[in-house]
Amino acid sequence: MPLLENGGLVADPWVAVAPDAPIPDAPAIIGHDRALAEAEALAGRNTPLGVTLPNDVPPETLLPILDRLSLVVLDLPKFRDGRAFTQARTLRERHGFRGEIRAAGHVIPDQYAALLRCGVTTVAVPEGTDPTVWDAARRVVSIAYQPRLDPTAPLAGLRRRLELA
Repeated sequence: MPLLENGGLVADPWVAVAPDAPIPDAPAIIGHDRALAEAEALAGRNTPLGVTLPNDVPPETLLPILDRLSLVVLDLPKFRDGRAFTQARTLRERHGFRGEIRAAGHVIPDQYAALLRCGVTTVAVPEGTDPTVWDAARRVVSIAYQPRLDPTAPLAGLRRRLELA
């Protein structure tokens, strides 16, 4: 499945690992339960590690291993389930996660701008996806009520006042 990143399609360099399969010596994505259970064994890993975080699990559960992670995959089982948006924002703002945050599951183009505002960096999209549709959906609404997590974007009035104080 290709990834949408910065408005374009890119190949996915990560390998999704089944719960009982050995972890390869390559960028690997494992379940959050396995990552927490095998935290000591994974501490010496030299290749990037990613975890999947179901939408009903708080991001705080990853705190013991968050500094070792390069990727967190957030699941959107339905397009109207917004818990992954909150998870992404929590990972960025409260916990200072600087790695890749990926949205996967039932994601629609109308959600792309909001996902970016919450700190998501990549979106897993189906094969044959037209990136121009996603980019157009991102540009339809140019204003938002919440501040954006992109440090290069103009700040909302309230956030600007808070940072200047």
